[in-house]
Amino acid sequence: MPSELAAPTVGDATKENEIRSTAFFDDHEEPNNRRTIRPQRLAALLKSVENRLVEYSLEARGIERVEEHERIPKLSWISYTQVFLLWMSVNLAANNITLGMLGPAVYGLSVLDSALCAVFGALVGSIASSWMATWGPISGIRTMAFGRYTMGWWPSKLVVILNLIQMIGYCLINCVVCGQILSAVSPDGSLSVAVGIVIIAVISWIIATFGIRVFHYYERFAFLPQVIVVCILFGVSSSKFDLSTPSQGDTRSVIGNRISFFSLCLSAAITYTPLAADFFVYYPERTSRLKLFSLSLLGLMVSFTLAFLCGIGLGSSINTHPDYAAAYNNTGQGALIVQGFSSLNTFGDFCSVIVSLGLIANAIAPTYSAGVDFQVLGRYAEKVPRAIWNTFAVVIYTVCALAGRSHLADIFTNFLALMGYFVAIWLAIVLEECFIFRRNRGGVDNGKSYGNYNWVAWDDPSKHPVGIAALFAFLVGWAGAILCMAQVWYIGPLAALVGDYGADMGNYVGFSWAAVVYPPLRYLERKWFGR
Repeated sequence: MPSELAAPTVGDATKENEIRSTAFFDDHEEPNNRRTIRPQRLAALLKSVENRLVEYSLEARGIERVEEHERIPKLSWISYTQVFLLWMSVNLAANNITLGMLGPAVYGLSVLDSALCAVFGALVGSIASSWMATWGPISGIRTMAFGRYTMGWWPSKLVVILNLIQMIGYCLINCVVCGQILSAVSPDGSLSVAVGIVIIAVISWIIATFGIRVFHYYERFAFLPQVIVVCILFGVSSSKFDLSTPSQGDTRSVIGNRISFFSLCLSAAITYTPLAADFFVYYPERTSRLKLFSLSLLGLMVSFTLAFLCGIGLGSSINTHPDYAAAYNNTGQGALIVQGFSSLNTFGDFCSVIVSLGLIANAIAPTYSAGVDFQVLGRYAEKVPRAIWNTFAVVIYTVCALAGRSHLADIFTNFLALMGYFVAIWLAIVLEECFIFRRNRGGVDNGKSYGNYNWVAWDDPSKHPVGIAALFAFLVGWAGAILCMAQVWYIGPLAALVGDYGADMGNYVGFSWAAVVYPPLRYLERKWFGR
């Protein structure tokens, strides 16, 4: 082990329990440093449990900034390859296959229209997520804590709450899809959807609780079986794809449905943005931003393209093949994946199980980030160990999945696009803060700053913006999104102008309105408050 990672410096007792390095790429050992146990009885109990688990490679660190000497000491080709493999494993999952089904099945689009909307929608969202991922090595700060540099100490908590709802919702969807697949595979449905939900929740909880080292190691290999079974699914079901039926509806309705499905796929990709930096805070500051961005974008796009196109093809088969329609209508999207493997008999059931277990890789990422995001909510929340917050998040989404397991399509169309609005609005504000008000693009200064970002002040409210400008711009963006959103339960007055079912333009209008309002307000805020 390198000497600089061996032990805390003398007098650094307050950080005695921090994990100094998480060298998950180069097989270095992880030190067993421990935090000071807090005097409160409950905190002491929680810490004693956490300290015991540290001996088994638990990541004890929460939202504390990762200093340069605490990061992986050696940056190799494995480290960069891990970026691509992580996004492949996280994203090549059955939930994205089922999302692709919605193009033909719900929006009535042709295979060509669905494919174009899905791939280009994912591209726009993936660019945003890949850009945010590059801030992990530069700052050593989790994404939502980084958001304090734009939204301020108090307004940023609103974004954190929305992000927690989003991540828990994604895990809910993963659990339901996994339960549907396992139930469809089991003889005569003997394995209920509820049992499948519990299985994925428990496995995801175990891996996420142990932290970033185990998480990265798992994601390094999880993509391989998924690539194999998705390619098999393409091969055995492609003959059932309906490549000839055109998009349904008049011209205006087709345009509206294209916009809505494009927005849905964009939302699936852009919602990685509020957690993308979390996974790379242990990378050294010298990490190439271009390589990290490019590999993240490549991993996201390859996985999204495979999953979406597979789902679109399966969804198109519903109208022409009664057995596919019966599986979709009677059990759900997960059962349609199982039907796609039906010609392989027992081996097809085995492939379906592999597809369902691939959802674990997708659920681990938001489960892990939820643990640190809860700590961003305040000083008291920060005192609760990350592992406890991970457990709390798992309990919430497991209970919700059990309650909503019969309404997956509604959850997808109503929840996923809705959550994408806040990310687009928040991203507009973060981008303008970065490129307009902190446009000094200087490099990292001894790990303490980057341009006009002072990383040492990540937990100092007095060193962050007041947040009035960001909060107002955020609310204005939401107003625009509401006017232009198109959901099953509500169609905004502007969205209703396009076709019979409206066009979901909430992402674009929300982003634009926030981008227009923020600069002048931020200029006044800096002038009046000096920060």
